[in-house]
Amino acid sequence: METSTITTTAQHPPMRGALPPASVSHTDIRATPAPASDFVIQTGALTKRYGQIVAVDALDLNIRRGEVYGFLGPNGAGKTTTLRMLLGLIRPTSGKVSVLGSAAGSSQSLLQVGAMIETPAFYPFLSGEDNLRVLARYSGVPESNIAPVLEQVDLLGRAGDAFRTYSLGMKQRLGVAAALLKDPALLILDEPTNGLDPAGMAEMRNLIRELGHGDRTVLLSSHLMGEIEQISDRVGIISHGTLVAEGTVTDLRGADRLLIRAEPFGEARELLSKLVGGHVSQENDMLRIDDVSGLTLNPAYVNRRLVSAGIAVHELRLERASLESVFLALTGADHDADKENHHA
Repeated sequence: METSTITTTAQHPPMRGALPPASVSHTDIRATPAPASDFVIQTGALTKRYGQIVAVDALDLNIRRGEVYGFLGPNGAGKTTTLRMLLGLIRPTSGKVSVLGSAAGSSQSLLQVGAMIETPAFYPFLSGEDNLRVLARYSGVPESNIAPVLEQVDLLGRAGDAFRTYSLGMKQRLGVAAALLKDPALLILDEPTNGLDPAGMAEMRNLIRELGHGDRTVLLSSHLMGEIEQISDRVGIISHGTLVAEGTVTDLRGADRLLIRAEPFGEARELLSKLVGGHVSQENDMLRIDDVSGLTLNPAYVNRRLVSAGIAVHELRLERASLESVFLALTGADHDADKENHHA
C-alpha cells in the first residue's frame, strides 16, 4: 500500500452563509477508486504539535477492512485531532498516513469516506431531506441516494420536518445519514452518542452495528467505554496522543479468574490443583485459579466438588476484568484533558 505525507486538497466553498457539510466530500467524482487492501487506514509515527503541546504523538494505526474499530480515549487524548488528520482537514507535523490506499484528504480517499466529526451542522429551517439535498448537490452525489439513507437511520417519516424540530438523537442520526450519502467504504464517527439520553444511545449503538458489516469499515471515536465495548470488533486506546493498547475487547480485558475462600485451606488447595491440572495461587485468604476460559470447569462444578469432599466453601466468585478497569489502568484516572481542548 502506498503511504505518503498528508497534503490537503482545496475545495470550493458552498453557497454564502452555508454551514459546513456534515460529511467530508470532494467535487471530483471521476477519481479512480483505491485498490482493495486488508487495511483501510495505516499511519506511521503520525504526530501533531501545536507549539509546545503534542496533541498526537507518533501514532501507529492499522485498521482493517470490514471491522468496527473503537478509538477509545479520555477527552483531550487526541482522538478528534487524529480523525481530522485522517480526513485531510489539518496537516500533521510529521509522520505518514494512508486512507484507502491514498493520501489523506485526496479525492481518491474522500470519494470513499463518510464522516461525522463532532456535532453535525445543518440549516435549521430546512427539512432533513432538503438539508441532505444541499449536501448531495455540493458533493456530486445523486439525489436518489437520499431516501435510502434516511430509511437506514429511521428518519424517513420525519424527512419533511424542519431540522430545528428534531430531537438531539434525530439530529445525530441525520448527521450519520449525511455521512452515508456516498455509500462510503469507510465511515468515521466522532462521539456519535454525545449528549444523547440512554434510549438515544441505544438506538445509535444499534444503528452503528447495522452499518458495520460486509466490506464497510467503521471507525468509532468515543470516551464511553460501554459504547465501545458493545459495538467494536477491535479497540485502540489512546492516552496523551499515544496508542497505549490495541486488540479485541476480550484480549484487552484479559482472562477470567476464579476466586475461592474455603476451609480447610490446605485440602481445598490440593483438590483445586487436581481439578485444574496445574498451579493454584493464593491471594490473601483466598485461592485463585487464573484463566478459567480454557478450562471445562465452571463455578458451580467447583463448588460441588469442594462440598462433596467435606470442604466448607465460604466464598466463590468469577472475576472478570472490565474494559473500564483496563482503560483507567492504561490512561490514569487523573488524565490531563486540556491537551487538545483548543485544537480538537
